[in-house]
Order: sequence, then C-alpha cells, then structure tokens
Amino acid sequence: MLTDHEVEVLIHEAFEYYGFDFGGYSRASFKRRIDRLYQLDGFKSFPELLSRMRTDTEYFKRMVEEITVNVTEMFRDPLFYKVLREEILPLLATKPFIRIWHAGCSTGEEVFSMAIMLKEANLLRKSLLYATDLNPSVIVAAKKGIFPIRMMQQYSENYIASGGKKDFSDYYIANYDRAKFSEELIEKMVFSQHNLVSDSSFNEFDLILCRNVMIYFDKDLQERALKLFDDSLGKLGFLALGTKETIKYSHLQPRFLQLRKEKIWKKIK
Repeated sequence: MLTDHEVEVLIHEAFEYYGFDFGGYSRASFKRRIDRLYQLDGFKSFPELLSRMRTDTEYFKRMVEEITVNVTEMFRDPLFYKVLREEILPLLATKPFIRIWHAGCSTGEEVFSMAIMLKEANLLRKSLLYATDLNPSVIVAAKKGIFPIRMMQQYSENYIASGGKKDFSDYYIANYDRAKFSEELIEKMVFSQHNLVSDSSFNEFDLILCRNVMIYFDKDLQERALKLFDDSLGKLGFLALGTKETIKYSHLQPRFLQLRKEKIWKKIK
C-alpha cells in the first residue's frame, strides 16, 4: 500500500515526465487503482515503481490504462437512451447539421449506440460524432468497431429496452467470437485523444455526453470539466451526465435547465 505522500510524488512525476495531469482525480480512487497495480505487477518498493514509470514509456501506458476506468456497454441504462431517442433527437432533428461529443468514450460502445439511434431517426447522414478519451489504447480499439460476440445478447436486450424496433444483429457481422459493426456507422465518427484536465474546447456541439467519468474527479476538476462543456455547447445544446453526476452544486447551474431525472440538461444562457 502506498502512502499519501507517495501518491502525490507519483502524480507529480507523471506530469513532469509525460504531461499527464492526474492531480484532479479523486485521491481515493487514484490510490485504490495504483495500489492494485503495485500488487499486480509485484513491486517490492515505491522507488522501484517510480523508476519503472520514469524509464519505461510502455509501462506508463499500462499505468494510464489501469488508472482510467473503461467500464461501459451498449445502450447502458436503457431508459436514458429511450429519453434521448424520444425527446432529444426530435429536437436535434430541426438542425441543419448535428455535432455530438462523447467525452471519455472508452472503447466506444456508447458512441455506436448513439450512431444506431441516429440512423434509425434518419439523422446519421447529417451528424458527426466526436469520441475522445484520455487513454490512447481504448481509442485504437473503439475505431475498429469490434466487440465480443458474447456481449451481443445483453446489448440487444438493452437496445430493445431503449425503444429499438429492429433486429440488433442487422448492425453487425458475426465472425467467430467477434462482432464487427457497420462501416456506415464508423464513417460518421471522429476519434481522438483528449484530456479533460488540460485540453481546451475544440468545437461547438449540440449534445455532449460525459457519463460516469466525473465521479472519479475531485470538485475542482469537476468544475473545470463542466466549464469546458459549457464552453463547448451551442445555445440550447444538451449535456448528459451519469446517474451519480450533477451540475447542481456548480456555479454554472443557472446556465442550465435540468430536463429529466435521467441527468440531461439544456443550456439556456
């Protein structure tokens, strides 16, 4: 188990050597994941871990993968997607072009869920989905649109519960233990690395989704991320957060109107 001081040293060194700023991450969550990595990889001392991080860039990538959480699924929280499908997409349909940002996209399951809904609403042709994550390896995976075939039954059930009416298997080709999703969906996606801690706004969006990412941030970093989303949303744009996330205690709250308990806000100022 690392001490609090060692955790602070690790955060400082990660920034000094690689420019990765973990300073705003919840210390409890960060420490829990570093302790797990420390035990998994059999380090005997903190200096040994620190030396490995400083000198081995591949190992640092592994650290990033362990620290950044990549738990996701297609149409996760189906009722949330049902609200998007029935209430938000009809409003976006009035726009000449739709830009959507999935911040913290992980391996891409939620981006593909959105693309499927846009296609069914006949909106995919005039949409562009930007998918970003801090972790470069999950972006590489997401771009391929390949997911384990064993997950398809669960994803299909989620899809139907979200209001999907088609056969979910129409959207992918099964190949042994993998499901490869349609290129028609992928060609409307732009994947890139983006750090919510240190990077700035890069476009104006009609809808931003950042679900179950900010729960790992401390209050200051949550506020910074919300400011970034505010800067990146067009007037009357929508912000969707995870079930345990809110802008209720942010100084930005007056700029937004909460539409649903499903944690969707509309920018009104």
